[in-house]
Amino acid sequence: MSRDYDPKLVEKAVKTIQMLSVDAVEKANSGHPGTPMALAAIAFEIWTRHLRYDPSDPRWPNRDRFVLSCGHASMLHYSLLHLAGFDLPLDELKRFRQFGSKTPATPRCFSRRASR
Repeated sequence: MSRDYDPKLVEKAVKTIQMLSVDAVEKANSGHPGTPMALAAIAFEIWTRHLRYDPSDPRWPNRDRFVLSCGHASMLHYSLLHLAGFDLPLDELKRFRQFGSKTPATPRCFSRRASR
């Protein structure tokens, strides 16, 4: 079930993922932008061509799970969730690492909220 995308669109999507991550880390004055920058293209490939998920039903039993063991990549995960259409608006990305936000630091915290 491979999907093909215009290379210019892929480049724009990867740069969007990178910049969402960098902007959020910079605004929070906390975190590490290097890992999201380095992994954005790989993550785009995985999310758009291989994962099965439904943003309107985040608890769908047959969904694939995307697990990152590197906490430094949390903003990468949040950017992907936002762009894939999950309930994670841009305002929440802007609140990265802020108390009470859906983007506190590590995606495992968000995953509990997303599954409610």
